[in-house]
Amino acid sequence: MSCSRSENDMDSAALMRDAAIRRALEPFDDGSFSALLRRHVACKTESPGIADRELMRDYLTQQITPLLSRLGFSSSVFENPLQDANPFLIAQRSEDPGLPTVLIYGHGDVVRGDDALWRSDLSPWALTIEGDHWYGRGSADNKGQFLVNLTALEAAIAEGGGRLGFNVKILFETGEEIGSPGLREIAIAQRELLKADVFIASDGNRVSASNPTLFLGSRGEVEFEIALNARSRPYHSGNWGGVLSNPATILAHVITKLVDERGRIVVEGLRPPSVPEHVRALLAEVPIGEDDDAPSIDDDWGEPGLTPAERIFGWNTIETLALKAADADAPGSAIPARAKAICQLRFVVGTKASEAKEILLEHLAQNGFHSAEVTIRSYTPATRLDPHNPWALWAMNSIERSARKVPTLLPNLGGTLPNYVFSELLELPTLWIPHSYPACAQHGPNEHLLASVVRESLAIMAGLWWDLGHFEDATR
Repeated sequence: MSCSRSENDMDSAALMRDAAIRRALEPFDDGSFSALLRRHVACKTESPGIADRELMRDYLTQQITPLLSRLGFSSSVFENPLQDANPFLIAQRSEDPGLPTVLIYGHGDVVRGDDALWRSDLSPWALTIEGDHWYGRGSADNKGQFLVNLTALEAAIAEGGGRLGFNVKILFETGEEIGSPGLREIAIAQRELLKADVFIASDGNRVSASNPTLFLGSRGEVEFEIALNARSRPYHSGNWGGVLSNPATILAHVITKLVDERGRIVVEGLRPPSVPEHVRALLAEVPIGEDDDAPSIDDDWGEPGLTPAERIFGWNTIETLALKAADADAPGSAIPARAKAICQLRFVVGTKASEAKEILLEHLAQNGFHSAEVTIRSYTPATRLDPHNPWALWAMNSIERSARKVPTLLPNLGGTLPNYVFSELLELPTLWIPHSYPACAQHGPNEHLLASVVRESLAIMAGLWWDLGHFEDATR
């Protein structure tokens, strides 16, 4: 029996989509993708503490711009609106003003290499391949993920005969690892240039290596310092112990007034509303810690009555990141003069995090700690896109079709990204499709990508780009 014209057209479209995916996998299979990533990992684009912005500019002009030029983009490097902050790159590829426009984001900076902490046979600045593991600083965060998206985009362009069927804009920064200074300001200044219909990017992690994931926002973050300054210098503990207050001891008690002995937040003003029912439903089947190299979950830690997924994606946490009173490796017999803790609040939508300093000071004063000083070191708002948004539903369908498995939909990432710039300032629906996994060690030694995840992600993104340009129901 002969097929109708519409059935033939559908079969042809499916074949072309499959061909785009196969084309995206070729650079992985022939080694050219790993060679590309190797060149980018070798660039020491550490943003914490960096003084020479020319290094970042060179990365933008010598590494990113040529890649984009090959795909038909015009690129411009923009000075950071903030003084002494790292530059940005904005690129455009326009086919027709009547077509939808996607804004893509990525960052080329990395955290410190910490060379001495890596395994002795590894270097953070050389891509080392061991089976499924690709080691190197930036391999997972964020160079590897951004290059996956570009490689898949190139395949879709080639399979489409030089056309995508949509317009593309790219905002690429070099300061994400230090809080994205200037990102908000450049988004406001270049609002018209960055105008788009949807935002699609890749950063963060899947819920596990085997689970393709789409998340729609991120938890917010407040990093704050609590300091106790008792006096101008230390005093001998034998001569003055028992009559001089010890700021280190006081600080230990201060922390117990932030979280209890099981990690539950006890600052009422920094606790979130209850987990919304639609969020609870999304998280009901989300696996946590199922990868072989994942740490064991402490079931009795954190907010009681919540599942691990709800604690990570649906609730708030306060973590103590660092403590200092004296040199713990070479302590003297003296009462320290001062002590401080660096803490971090991760929070979901609905938390009064912008008032964190006032809430903390009032809470500590109510508990008798009037001398504690609170300094807010950084603040990033929390965001969530409605999971029923048509763009989210479209992306879920596309990912499932390419991966041949149902992806995990998260209301937000457990970590923090500058998503508010895109969702709130630029007013875009935001779709994040991560290409890494939770145990990738992205901020520590031995950072790595999994080759198996890279290959699957190339297929997912090639299918997504193809669907955006060639399907009538792509939420136009």
